[in-house]
Amino acid sequence: MAKRITDNISWVGKIDWELKRFHGDELSTLHGSSYNSFLVRDEKTALIDTVWQPYDKEFVSRLKREIDLKQIDYIIMNHNEIDHSGALPELLREIPGTPIYCTKKGEAILRGHYHQDWNYVNVKTGDTLSLGKATLTFIEAPMLHWPDTMMTYVDTEQTLFSNDVFGQHFASESLYDDCVDDYEVLYEAKKYYANIINTYSNMAIRKVKELKEMNLPIKLICPSHGIIWKKNPTAIIDLYLEWAGGYSENQISIVYDTMWQSTRLMAESIAEGILKADPSVTVKLFNAAHEDKNDILTEMFQSKAVLVGSPTINYGYSYAIAGILEMTRGMKLKNKKAAAFGSYGWSGDAPKMISQHLQEAGFELVNDGIKKLWVPDEATLLECIEYGKDFALQTK
Repeated sequence: MAKRITDNISWVGKIDWELKRFHGDELSTLHGSSYNSFLVRDEKTALIDTVWQPYDKEFVSRLKREIDLKQIDYIIMNHNEIDHSGALPELLREIPGTPIYCTKKGEAILRGHYHQDWNYVNVKTGDTLSLGKATLTFIEAPMLHWPDTMMTYVDTEQTLFSNDVFGQHFASESLYDDCVDDYEVLYEAKKYYANIINTYSNMAIRKVKELKEMNLPIKLICPSHGIIWKKNPTAIIDLYLEWAGGYSENQISIVYDTMWQSTRLMAESIAEGILKADPSVTVKLFNAAHEDKNDILTEMFQSKAVLVGSPTINYGYSYAIAGILEMTRGMKLKNKKAAAFGSYGWSGDAPKMISQHLQEAGFELVNDGIKKLWVPDEATLLECIEYGKDFALQTK
């Protein structure tokens, strides 16, 4: 069912309540998601983005109920990952030859995905397309989060179609931010930034500053996933600048795995020591084998420091910790401190190896970490408490 956004814009996308994993199994989407597509009607009509490939036939069928497909004059593809472009082949079987406006990189990606010689029209920042009274202005946003990404601004509606930028994986039939829980939506927006955009923070800063300098009047920001920003739409733009600038809160996250509870006991004692030294800091503990990996990464993103612990297993560390470390390396976090810890039986290699990976991921090591043999006794746990105290003081 289409939903009217403004007098001349209708939402024609798909709400996906069932989605729990995305990008293969790389990203958790526990609140579901949406694939937002929009019709902009004037003397000419433009369709902005489509939906994910599994819903292509459903999308085209529902679109037909809203408009005679031959009345669609232009297709605007802000980004061409399959969750946005997936319905194009089905749609273009109905209206072949319809021009597709995208960046030069966007054309290359569409050709690489679908191997079709469609009617591509390449655009760059500042290019415009008149629909009659309304003018579309295109704004390139490379690497936010693919090289082809762009945004489209509609002047008469004061609406920015931002694609993945400013988005969140969040399902809501109400569509707008003023109709949903603020905390949940902002958390999902932060989670999206941390797990998807943060790697390209330098480019995000440049692009968001450029967007602000354009001084566009904005009433609505319509991303391609999640809710539409309506209540205070430019607030998410300011949050992106904050998140991109080496963001941290007064939080320390302790991420660990454990075999026979020894590393867990160390983690809890270190946490106790941190809070003894600095009661103002928020300390959170996460068992990497049990907690959602993307939520852990989001907590690491908002922490000023992290501790990562694992028992030594086969002269290395656990599978769960290995996954978190690799994903953290790809995030390119900045201005964060770290250390490693763990229990062991004979070789005790894990903390040193974890420390090396934390350094490679851009963390500043506070110290060489702490490792303890076998099951910690009272004296060992007291040492861990003292270690936590020292860590807290060095990360204030």
